[in-house]
Amino acid sequence: MKIFLLLFCSMISLTLFAKEPVDSFVNTAHYDDGDKIPYILTSVNLSSPKYILIMMPGGNGMMSIQKNIDGTIYFQSGGNFLIRSRAIFTDDEFSTISIDGDRSIKRMRIVVRDLKSKFPNAQIYIVGTSRSTLATIYQSENMDGEVTGFIHTASMSAIGGLDTRKSKSRHLIVAHKYDECRLTPPSSSLENNRRYGTDLILMEGGVTEGDPCQALGYHGFNGIETETIPKN
Repeated sequence: MKIFLLLFCSMISLTLFAKEPVDSFVNTAHYDDGDKIPYILTSVNLSSPKYILIMMPGGNGMMSIQKNIDGTIYFQSGGNFLIRSRAIFTDDEFSTISIDGDRSIKRMRIVVRDLKSKFPNAQIYIVGTSRSTLATIYQSENMDGEVTGFIHTASMSAIGGLDTRKSKSRHLIVAHKYDECRLTPPSSSLENNRRYGTDLILMEGGVTEGDPCQALGYHGFNGIETETIPKN
C-alpha cells in the first residue's frame, strides 16, 4: 500500500502483471452554464479504481490542460511533485486526477460529482502540495464528509491550525524534515500532529537543487518520490 494512504485504506493485494499508466483528457465536468473543467485522468484500470486521488500542483496552481488537434495532451506544472509523480501513484486500484490548484468549493464539488458519476464505488481523496494546501485546508473545512479524505503535502504554515479532531473525512499530512522553504516549515506540520493528533509522515533524504521553495528541493521530495509513494 502506498505510504500516503497507509493509515487510511484497506489492504491492497499485489498486482502480478502491472500495466502502464495512461493519461486521458477528460472534460465532462462542467458548470451549469456549460463551462468545462478539464482534468487529466491517469489510470491503468479505467473501469473500477478503488481509490481516486484528485491532485493539485503548488505554485500558481495553473495546469492549463487542453487536448491538441493530434490528440496529445498539453499541460503546465509537469515538474511539480504531485504531477510528475502521478504514474507512481497509479496502479490497478489507484487512479489519479491532475487538475488546476483552486480553492473554489463549487468547482471541486463539480469535479467530485463528475468522478462519482463515473466511479460510484471509488473512495476519493483530495491532495495538495505547497501552495495548493491552502486549497486542501479550506476545502476540508467546507467539504468535510463529502470525500473520503484530504492529504496535505509540503504544507503551508496554516496547516498548524487545522483542527482535524472532529473531521468526518480522514486527514494525512506529509512533510520533509529538511524543507527549507520559509512558507512551508515542517514545524507547522509537526505542530498540527502534536496539537490535534493528525496523522503525519515525516520524510528524510533525497536531494535539493535550486530554489528551496521549488519542486526540485527537499520541498518537492526530490529524489525520494518512490520512497514517499511506495508500493508493496
